[in-house]
Amino acid sequence: MNFEQILGDLKNKIYYPVYFLAGEEAYYIDEISDFIEDNVLTDTEKEFNQTIIYGRETDVLSIISFAKRYPMMANYQVVIVKEAQDIQKIEELISYLENPLDSTLLVINYKYKKVDKRKSFFKQIDKKGVLFESKKLYDNQIAGWINNYVREKGYDITPKASAMLTEFLGTDLSKVVNEISKLILNVPEKATINDELVERNIGISKDFNIFELQNAIGTRNVLKTNQIANYFAANPKENPLVKTVTILFGYFSKLLIYHQLKDKSRNSVASALSVNPFFVKDYQTAARNYSFQKLTRIISYLREYDLKSKGVDNISTTDGELLKELLFKILH
Repeated sequence: MNFEQILGDLKNKIYYPVYFLAGEEAYYIDEISDFIEDNVLTDTEKEFNQTIIYGRETDVLSIISFAKRYPMMANYQVVIVKEAQDIQKIEELISYLENPLDSTLLVINYKYKKVDKRKSFFKQIDKKGVLFESKKLYDNQIAGWINNYVREKGYDITPKASAMLTEFLGTDLSKVVNEISKLILNVPEKATINDELVERNIGISKDFNIFELQNAIGTRNVLKTNQIANYFAANPKENPLVKTVTILFGYFSKLLIYHQLKDKSRNSVASALSVNPFFVKDYQTAARNYSFQKLTRIISYLREYDLKSKGVDNISTTDGELLKELLFKILH
């Protein structure tokens, strides 16, 4: 079952005796678990029939003991196990999974780990209940996810605002949703979230951020690039070199792809680079400024300075100085 199917069944009061929610993306796990916690039982029923326990404070025998209880003055009891990845020998739960109580909803939150669905333990869960794997999104999927999420909430968002959120917040969906919620509080209903709103409310410097650095490099604006580099050097905690290099690596990798495209029409480029068509003109400009041969050298520089930022062949040079050296090599 996927996320939408699970929530759809829960909203229609179609329940399963076991929900094993696993995977590297915590957001979907929390959404399903929180929905069950908030909606399956009434407030009165929760008093006697809802139990929340934590992996570090429990064991398999205790979980089975809770799960085997019958509800009091309710049709169901809910047992939620949070941080279940900390439980020793969790696969010993199979003795309960072979014959779970239909009146119990046992919800197991097994975060940040993948599961081997070939094992009998997980096959048994899949047979009796819901086995859900919450997968981390790739970097190139985040902007689209943000756009869809904002639309579902009844708002719109500009391509630049979406790109800024993507680059500033990364792939942690819980963090992304939290920041979008803050933005929504600051705009009228059905309004558009733009880059100015993002800058004002999420602590992104209007002129000195990774998005503006990328644009300055793409247009070979040496002055602007150096200004941003100085700002990053003065604020290393907010602008770690490792993150900057990673984003620039993605940017220049896209430019390499652009040079090899036969069809350089707007929609074709957007599709090949996995970017919004709004940004295609920026890649066209940058491609004119950086030949294929120059780009291959830049990729080599980025790998070199990624290692240096991690201490390889670098004993004392600061991240700020390394960034300035890297940008000089890129631009010249």
